[in-house]
Amino acid sequence: MRRFCLILIFLVSWSTFVLSADKVVMIIAHNNFRDEELFETKHVLEDRGLMVTVASSRLGPARGMLGGEIRPDILVSEIDVNDYDAIVFVGGIGASEYWDSSIAHKIAKEAIKKKKVVAAICIAPVTLARAGILKGKKVTSWPSEANKLREEGGIYTGRDIEVDGLIITAIGPRAAKRFGEAISSALGK
Repeated sequence: MRRFCLILIFLVSWSTFVLSADKVVMIIAHNNFRDEELFETKHVLEDRGLMVTVASSRLGPARGMLGGEIRPDILVSEIDVNDYDAIVFVGGIGASEYWDSSIAHKIAKEAIKKKKVVAAICIAPVTLARAGILKGKKVTSWPSEANKLREEGGIYTGRDIEVDGLIITAIGPRAAKRFGEAISSALGK
């Protein structure tokens, strides 16, 4: 009986943790996401107790620019913003697939409206800019995309990490770990 009670206590505690843990969805290109920006950031988030879901435009193994593979959990079109505390757009050359995506724009706008953390790294901040959520915000990105952010009203700083309210942007792979730390800090972790 004592063993049963201990197991029951464990299960209740675990389910409480799972239900109360902050949840993050990381959106990646199906091909050519930047490996460090996914894997290093994801590692930081999970180490801090956050539950991470990976979404992409297709299911099946997704491949990074450096050869890393991951099987997305869900499709981008299946994201319900209400289910997550943070939405993260991962960079890499494939991230341009979301720049003009009405689905990605809807997710970003809805997340900001619902006071969720919205983050993007490398070239992915262009998606946020084109969604119209960077106007008047301090932002950064891979330098090649600076003008695209400015054209949409973003205040480009060129720093490795930029946090402006609920919006977090980062320059690229070298900032992946700090990007994860900034996201988790914004979520109180």
